[in-house]
Amino acid sequence: MNWDWDKLQEKRQRQQNRPTTKPEQEKGDEVEAGRAKPENKRYLFNNRDLGPNTARKINNLKMPRGRLVFIVVACAILVWLLTGIYIVNPDEQGVVLRFGQYNRTVDPGPHYALPAPFEKVYKPQVTQVLRSEVGFRSVGQSSTFKQGQVKTVPEEASMLTGDENIVNVQFSVQYKISDPVQYLFNVSAPTALVRNAAEAAMREVIGNSEIDSAITDGKLKIQSEATQLLQQILNRYGAGIQVLAVQLQDVHPPKEVIDAFKDVASAREDKSRIINQAEAYRNELLPRARGQAAAVRNEAEAYSATRVRNAEGEASRFDALRVEYDKAPRVTRQRLYYETMEDILSHSGEKVLLDKSAANRALPYLPLPGLSGPDGARGPEARPAPKPAENVAEQK
Repeated sequence: MNWDWDKLQEKRQRQQNRPTTKPEQEKGDEVEAGRAKPENKRYLFNNRDLGPNTARKINNLKMPRGRLVFIVVACAILVWLLTGIYIVNPDEQGVVLRFGQYNRTVDPGPHYALPAPFEKVYKPQVTQVLRSEVGFRSVGQSSTFKQGQVKTVPEEASMLTGDENIVNVQFSVQYKISDPVQYLFNVSAPTALVRNAAEAAMREVIGNSEIDSAITDGKLKIQSEATQLLQQILNRYGAGIQVLAVQLQDVHPPKEVIDAFKDVASAREDKSRIINQAEAYRNELLPRARGQAAAVRNEAEAYSATRVRNAEGEASRFDALRVEYDKAPRVTRQRLYYETMEDILSHSGEKVLLDKSAANRALPYLPLPGLSGPDGARGPEARPAPKPAENVAEQK
C-alpha cells in the first residue's frame, strides 16, 4: 500500500492543534476484536484515517530512543576505527608516532595504526633524489644548466682560494633520505641544512685549492672532496641524509678580472699545444733516426764481415798456392802467367798482336784509336806488352 505521508502529517498536525472531545478519545481507543489497549499507548496515526490494524503495525515499527543512540554511536566508533587504515607507497617508509613519541617504522604496503589522537603516521619518500643549489637558483623547472636559465646568488658563490684569489663557484648537491626517523625529528629544516652545510664544505675545499686547479683540471678532485666532507658534516648532525653527488656547474673568476684569466688560460693552451707539437715531431724523428742508424750499422757490419771473409779467403788461397809453388815453382809461375793473361785479355775489347821485331820498334804506349775507353782513359789493352814467360822467370 502506498501512503501519502505529507497528507498524513498534515492531518495529524490538525488533530493535535484542535481540542479533543471525549467521544473522539473513546473512538480512538477502540480495540480490534474486543481487546482493550493501554491508555498510555499512543498511536502514530488516527484509526479513522488508517484503521486500527494498520496503525498498530506502523506504531510497532518505531524504535526506542536508547537503541537508536547506541547504533549511531557504534557506527561513529566503527568509522573512527577505520580511519587508522593507511597505505605506504613503494617509494616511502612509514614512521608511526604514539602520543607524539616514535614507536615504529613500517615498510611499503597496507598497515593499521590507532586513530588520532593516539597514533600519527608520517610517510617520507626515501627513494626520491632531492637537489639543492648553492650559488645559483634555477628559473622554472629546467633540469639542465644553461646560461640564462639560472639566477646567480653572489653571496653564496664568491669563495676564496688557497692562493688568495676570489672565484665564483656554482654547484648543486644531490641527496636522498637514508634514515627517515632522523630526517623527520633531528632537524627542522633539512633543505636549508643541506644548502648551508654544502656551502661550508665547498668553501673549505676551495680554500685548500689553487684557482688554476679549480678553473681547469682540478674539478673532479674538488667534487670528490666536497662530497666526502659534506657527508661527514651531515652525519655529525644526525640528519639522516645520504649525499649522492656534488656537481660543479660553473667555476669562473670575477667579472672584473675574467679577461685577464682568459688570456692566461689561452697562453697555457698555446704552451700545451706547442709542447704537444714538439713531442709529436720528436716521436716522429727519433724512430726514423734510430732506423737509419740501425741500417747503417747493419751495412757496416755486413761490409766488415765481407772484407774479413774475403781476406781470409785470399789468405787461404795464397797459402794453397804457396804449397803448390814449393812443389813445382816453374809450372806454377807459368800457370799464373796464363791465368793473368787470360783475365786481362778477356776484359779487353780490341786486341793488337805484334811479333818480337815489331814490338821492339814500337813505343810502349801506342796512341791508337779504340785503345782508350769511352771516357778517354786507356783500357787494359793500352798496357805494355808483357815479356815472354822465359824472361819473367829469368828476372825472378
